[in-house]
Amino acid sequence: MSSRRKTVLRVAGLLVVLVVAAVTLGDKLPSPSQTWQTLQSAQPWWLALAAAAEMTSLRHFALQQRRLLAGFGVRMSVPRAMAVTFTRSAISFSLPAGSAVSAGFAFRQFRTAGASRRTAGAVAVLSGALSAVALVLMYGAVVLIPRGGATGNTDTLVLVLSMLVIGGLVFAVDYFLAPRRPGRPVIDEAPEPPPVEGGWWTRTVAATHRTWSDLRRLPRRSWVLSLIHATVNWGLDLACLAATAAAFGIDVSLVRLATVYLTVQLVRQIPLSPGGIGVVEVALLAGLVSAGAAHDPAAAAMLVYRLLSCWMIIPLGLLAYAVLRRGKTPDSTAPVKPPALATRR
Repeated sequence: MSSRRKTVLRVAGLLVVLVVAAVTLGDKLPSPSQTWQTLQSAQPWWLALAAAAEMTSLRHFALQQRRLLAGFGVRMSVPRAMAVTFTRSAISFSLPAGSAVSAGFAFRQFRTAGASRRTAGAVAVLSGALSAVALVLMYGAVVLIPRGGATGNTDTLVLVLSMLVIGGLVFAVDYFLAPRRPGRPVIDEAPEPPPVEGGWWTRTVAATHRTWSDLRRLPRRSWVLSLIHATVNWGLDLACLAATAAAFGIDVSLVRLATVYLTVQLVRQIPLSPGGIGVVEVALLAGLVSAGAAHDPAAAAMLVYRLLSCWMIIPLGLLAYAVLRRGKTPDSTAPVKPPALATRR
């Protein structure tokens, strides 16, 4: 299928989603003036907690990939890992085919840090696989842990503060367990396997086998900590949404809110627009309203959550990219200039 046809299909799919949303939510959407009044009524300390949770979430996304690199014998500093995370997130949110370009950028940054092609590819694949498992673990924890109360009260405060404390503890454990010097490469000694020929099922099976093989070569501590970082990342992002909802007095149970969150994350995987812009907003608003939130607070919570988790990251990512472009690579003894970005998450 040509790239032009793919673009046409994506635009058509996005228009269908927006039309269906307009028909479904048309009489439920508040006016801009009502939404603005609701935004002005937000409780600032809840918004501060939401912002803290989102920034800590991004840090653990960076730490997850840093831990995988360390497991393969490649060292990357925390500041550089954070800069790569902000930059690739901004790319994913703002460019057509942003997910693919973001993955290519991360691959080049891993190579710049000293990883071989196979190691950089393995880290990218394992990061995505562990993130998917972590999302399920996070949702299961929210559903299975007993609780009482509503989102805007004690449960949300306990969730947000607990996730911030857990995030700090996991960061401390990772820091003390991290090696002080690069280790021996884990998978670079193995010969590069030949290209797999056949249909998509054959290639999928081969890719799964290779991913499992790379995971088995990793030290257990590395992939376990990476999985923990990914789970904390999702938990903190959910905590950001919960705190944002609490800021506008939305009274929804954490289980229902987690279900809305999980649904939005699944919808986000549909590559209709960069970063799911438009699709995620519609899905989140519809989910909050269907969960019992009033229309005005739901729209305000959706806008603030997307500001913190998406729109605000774009300028921060541009700043991080400018820092990376200065050419300093303190993580490797032999700096490698990253090649230009390629369009191909």
